Amino acid sequence: MNQFICGVCGKDKTCTSEGATGYGIRPDGKKVCYECCADEDREWMRTHDRTTLYLTVSTSPYGVPMGTVSNWPGSLKFKVGYVQTGQHNIAGKRYDVWFSGPDDTRWWGVQYGDNTQILHCRKVKGR
Repeated sequence: MNQFICGVCGKDKTCTSEGATGYGIRPDGKKVCYECCADEDREWMRTHDRTTLYLTVSTSPYGVPMGTVSNWPGSLKFKVGYVQTGQHNIAGKRYDVWFSGPDDTRWWGVQYGDNTQILHCRKVKGR
């Protein structure tokens, strides 16, 4: 069990998950609870046109690729609307995904290879 005070909301938090801290750490050393991480990541997406998130791809029972986009702790999640797989000359495989971000804005992300979950995301212009 891990107890800490969130540097954003000021609440006394307890993490009961085994193997997890329950917080992220900012460059200034402040501990931030996962809920506040989600709020800050959502606000970052609203004010910036790019971000880095994480992609989890699975296959439906019908063989259709589907996925979820999330922040590092998994406290902010978006369902992928469309997954396109293709070839990449260095990584072997490439995943392009489209999803609805905060306030139903359209986002596109790309992941290179199967040895990572890092998704480079951009807001789709005009949406």
